[in-house]
Amino acid sequence: MLIRSWDRGGEAEWRAWLAAGHDFGLLAANGPAGEGPVLVPTHFVLDADAGVIVLHLAAPNPLWAAVRTDPQVTLSVTGDYAFAPGHWRSEGAAGTPTSYYAAVQFACTAQIVEDAAGKAEILNRQLAHFQPETPDTRVTPGAEPFGPKLSGIRGLRLTVRRVDAKFKYDDKLPADQQAAMADRLAERSQGLDAGARAQLLRRNALRT
Repeated sequence: MLIRSWDRGGEAEWRAWLAAGHDFGLLAANGPAGEGPVLVPTHFVLDADAGVIVLHLAAPNPLWAAVRTDPQVTLSVTGDYAFAPGHWRSEGAAGTPTSYYAAVQFACTAQIVEDAAGKAEILNRQLAHFQPETPDTRVTPGAEPFGPKLSGIRGLRLTVRRVDAKFKYDDKLPADQQAAMADRLAERSQGLDAGARAQLLRRNALRT
């Protein structure tokens, strides 16, 4: 991912963005030679302090064969994106359009978790994160209702080696033009324009 100096996100910035509910991404592993990468959309739980990401997938998922061949994987999270037409960014028809987006990519080393206790631990961490309103719903190996189903999944523990964060919101433009772009997004108000606008205003505020 190309990151310009004005687009780079700091650690506090990407941590806050992910913690705000961006916990679904695209996991990529190197597939067999000549077949391209294996891509899997998935929810995940990040422990940023420990540098660890956990998730689970169905046992028949083709990702497992790829990870066994090469455990170096990438988890990519993207959001708050919007298309900015060229005529918004410059007077007349000669303006250059662009895309606004936030993206965080984790370069990781993957470890497959196959024992029942390890899989239950990952599931319980995910339940605590995604389903905190039901604290009694937890997984115990061998116990109903979920324990007997553990054979149908495998867990994945990702050790983070590098984090690349990009917040592409026209920071290279003068502050007043960047703010004007936020107004344009408010006027259009389609798709993820509201999220992109919030990022534009947040990044703009950092400059003052």
